Amino acid sequence: MPGRVSQAADSPLTLLRAAIPKIFDQAQVSANNHQKNFVALYKLHIEGSKHTELVRNGQGVRLVGEKTFEEVLNRLLLLVLPLKKGTSQADRILKFVGGYTKFVNEKAAEEKSAQEGDDEDEDTTASRFTAHLLKFLLKGFESKDKIVRYRVLQTVAEMVSHLGEIDEDIYTSLRAALMDRVSDKEASVRVQAVIGLSKLCGSEDPAEVEEGETVLDVLLDTLAHDTAPDVRRAILMNLTPNATTLPHILARTRDTDPTIRKVVYGTVLKDNLMQGEEEKTMGPTHPRALTILQREQIIRNGLGDREPSVRAAASALLGLWADIVAMKSEEDQDQEDVSVERGVLNLLELLDVGVSTVAADALLSIFTSRVDIFENIEFGDRFWTSLTPETAFLARVFVGHCKAINDDVRLESTLPVVTALAFRIQESYNDLLDDIRDHDDQILLGGLTEDERNQKEDELLDREFVLAEILRLAVNLDYADEIGRRKMFQLVRDMLSKGELSEKLIPCCLDVLRKLSSNERDLIRVVVEIVHDLRDPDEEDEEDPIDDAETSYSATPATVKPQRMGLFTKPPAERTPEEAARAKTIDLKCLTLCIGMLERVNSTFEENSTLDGVLQDLVIPAVQSKDLDMRSKGFVCLGLCCLIARRLAIGSVGLFMSQIKSSPDELKLELIKTVFDTLMVHEQAFTKQGIDLGPVTESLVNLIGTEADEKVQALLCMGVSKLVFNGMITDNRALKNLIMAYLSPNTVSNQELRQCLTYFLPAFSYSASSHQKKMCEIFLSTFSQISDVRRKLEDDQEMVSGLQVGMMFVDWTDPLKLSKAADAQGHISDSNGVNDFIQLEMATNIMMALLKPENKDEDDMKILVQLLSKLYIPDKVDDDSIRTLKLLLHNYSMRRPLSDATSNRAFTKFDTAISERFAKQLEDFSEEEYKQLVELKDIAEFLDDLIPLDDSEIIDIEPKKKGRKRYVASDSIISTTTEGDCSDSPPSSKQGKKPKSKKRRLSTSDDEDPEEDDTQKGSPAPPKRTLPKRAAVINKKPPQVIVISSDDDDDDEENTPGPRQKRLALSPRYQTNVKKEEKPDQEINDMLDDDSSELSEPPHDSIMDPDSDEEQDEVNDLLTED
Repeated sequence: MPGRVSQAADSPLTLLRAAIPKIFDQAQVSANNHQKNFVALYKLHIEGSKHTELVRNGQGVRLVGEKTFEEVLNRLLLLVLPLKKGTSQADRILKFVGGYTKFVNEKAAEEKSAQEGDDEDEDTTASRFTAHLLKFLLKGFESKDKIVRYRVLQTVAEMVSHLGEIDEDIYTSLRAALMDRVSDKEASVRVQAVIGLSKLCGSEDPAEVEEGETVLDVLLDTLAHDTAPDVRRAILMNLTPNATTLPHILARTRDTDPTIRKVVYGTVLKDNLMQGEEEKTMGPTHPRALTILQREQIIRNGLGDREPSVRAAASALLGLWADIVAMKSEEDQDQEDVSVERGVLNLLELLDVGVSTVAADALLSIFTSRVDIFENIEFGDRFWTSLTPETAFLARVFVGHCKAINDDVRLESTLPVVTALAFRIQESYNDLLDDIRDHDDQILLGGLTEDERNQKEDELLDREFVLAEILRLAVNLDYADEIGRRKMFQLVRDMLSKGELSEKLIPCCLDVLRKLSSNERDLIRVVVEIVHDLRDPDEEDEEDPIDDAETSYSATPATVKPQRMGLFTKPPAERTPEEAARAKTIDLKCLTLCIGMLERVNSTFEENSTLDGVLQDLVIPAVQSKDLDMRSKGFVCLGLCCLIARRLAIGSVGLFMSQIKSSPDELKLELIKTVFDTLMVHEQAFTKQGIDLGPVTESLVNLIGTEADEKVQALLCMGVSKLVFNGMITDNRALKNLIMAYLSPNTVSNQELRQCLTYFLPAFSYSASSHQKKMCEIFLSTFSQISDVRRKLEDDQEMVSGLQVGMMFVDWTDPLKLSKAADAQGHISDSNGVNDFIQLEMATNIMMALLKPENKDEDDMKILVQLLSKLYIPDKVDDDSIRTLKLLLHNYSMRRPLSDATSNRAFTKFDTAISERFAKQLEDFSEEEYKQLVELKDIAEFLDDLIPLDDSEIIDIEPKKKGRKRYVASDSIISTTTEGDCSDSPPSSKQGKKPKSKKRRLSTSDDEDPEEDDTQKGSPAPPKRTLPKRAAVINKKPPQVIVISSDDDDDDEENTPGPRQKRLALSPRYQTNVKKEEKPDQEINDMLDDDSSELSEPPHDSIMDPDSDEEQDEVNDLLTED
């Protein structure tokens, strides 16, 4: 017997069971010995596979050795699977198992290739081992233990790339199990699931699965919608960039997590630039392999990212782009003398340098991150003689960067002298004119095909772009050389005097002219002279436009001269169609010149008398014109005049407002911009003259909810936000309309509007305690109106929940947020400091709203009750305020018991917390004493009005009245279980009276207006006493700011006398025009011809009509008046 035991102990299978754990012990210590242990374990595996047994009378074979090997391996894995994430030993073991799977399948493949003629479907030791291990691991996919699920999927992810040949059934089961784990509730499990699926993409045949159910579709959907950044990062790291996946990868450049954005630039895009063993093949993320939209998306999102680390990764990527695009072919890769300029210029050729600022941003980023490129760029004489759009763009950005970093040495060595550059500009302009005339002649003769015409137009655009870039570069020249300065000045003036000059070049010329002018007055004088020359040219200018031997301008045909001489002296009705078209072209050119000039000056209108003629002869007729282009430029020019002409602005606001409704969207945008700019610039002027801007601001606020165009909506919200922020609009309805626009389902796609208000609403709330008070005042009415909108939502519309809306207001009114903002800035905007009691007042308002019988929406009531526990109640509060809140809580618990258990618990928790925190202030509190406080009697009246609600409530209340007699000796209601009728409790504001005499309001949430009136009185300041006699002194109302309001039927406002104010007579004229829907030109003429007081009470309040001599005198007086 002892001998037999010894033989059993020394049997090969026993030795196998003892040897395998020793290998695993070594594998868990370090990953460096894994390769050695792969070989050792494989030897054991092969030796064990030789032990078999015959079964069924020799007709079958039992693989005893392999079974023993697998059992030992399973037991060892069972020891590792329960270990928590982060255990390094477990990670090494699972990595070792995955590595061994790869090793054993590679060995099997080598043996099969060496043995020709073997059946491909024949099982091998490797395939049986892989199949058994997968079946074993699949059992853990549904484990209840998240750690086991994580470890099982981690093991599968390690080995799934090296499975070799497995049965179709096992593959299908594995794929389905991994797809299920993609929706696992644990992010760590989902990470391993997507890693495993990403390795199955290459082996899947899309034709064998239904559309939308492929592994790639699941991964891309998970990449876009999974909430865990680790999951999205795992997909990015394991997804192969190609034509299908690249758009989804680039979409992650706008991911919410900065780590994901950095991975896109620093890993995915960078590592796939080049492919091949020697990395000489163009990869899927090579800039030449991308479309121009994809290249611009990468640059725009990367360089515009808010995180410095992402911007740095994007800059590094652009530096690599400049290096690899310098080599156009594989032959170039062997050359080491590729110039720096070549790489940068090749990169610029891949971008659209003339449309957006992306190319300039990319170039500046390269100059900053790659100093070697910036320092080695050289501009020789040959560079300036053969300018292309890319070279001109490079020179302009390079010079601008040198100016920005004050590198005068590089700037001086790069730029040519002023005279040389002036001749270069003159030559380019003459060539452009010649090409334009040749192109026009060829079009008239019909000698161009469509392709040739497009090619010619592209060439003209390139020449125009080059000239524009040189002019922008000329702004940075040193004009100390008087000869060069005079040459450049005369050249630019002559260019502006030519009718052929493109509108795109006018701003560039004006920038140079402004640099050359001694002051703004000189600039205005020169531009006005150019305008007069364009409209009334003399004979000498016609015959010899430029007296310079170096130029090659073509002379104007003699037949044109008589037409231009009498063009603007004829009445418009007597002009021929050709003359009218020519006059329109010249006027549009002159208006463009005036707009560019007015955009570049800051001096007042009165300081530049030369502008009077332009206003009368050019701007006013353009405003009266029926042509949309003329009218649009005329209004823009008039608006810019208003910014520097105070009196003109005061009389023109009504005109701009009257045209908003009837104008097309493009002109409407310009009009709205003009109104907002005028109000912001001339705020003090309107105030000093006592002009009431109420009708104007009210109309602007009302337009927010009526405009359909998204750009107009966004502009209105942006402008009204500025006026509300600086205090020009104090009406709470403006703030309410902004919030409604922010949360409306109709503005979901208006990202510009929502981005503006996303910044404005918190910034406004955290800038002053008075702003938080406004938020508190409008909360209930806004919440009610938003609830009404939500109930009317259509099936395809979405909107934030009521709880989210409530939490927004809780956040906006949080006094702690205001304190943090004050600490960060060192000050706050109002002198009263932070109001810690604002949310205590909000709690009181919520309780009064809950007690109102008309508030019967259960969902809204539940939300309001849940918000109570979110409010900040300071430790030190006024006795009257906390007692008022406690009284309301007590009455609500007695008269409006909640049926919802969750809400009831939340309310009870809040009530108990208030009672415990302020027990000392509430212990001496009696209702009799409370009733004697004069300023709080409205609360008692409010509670009295709540009884009875209906017949059923009368039955419930009477027993409470009888029961109160049993507690007549009690003088406190601090206990939350006290019974009694609190209808005699004194109120704290005038809310009890408002509901009785409520009048119709303009707001759609009229029921909440009394709430707002109450909140305006605010919580009383922290008291210095507890005696009732001093309550009236402490609770004095602060002085109220006069707000803009249209509630004409408000008794309080009607009975309160105020200072007589001038009003812009906007409403009568504005409403009449809208109702009658008159033609735009007739409306303007009415506004200009109106000499009554409808537009404004001041005598000079409107712009002139050139057809009336009396009104011309009126406008002249207006413009010359100080």
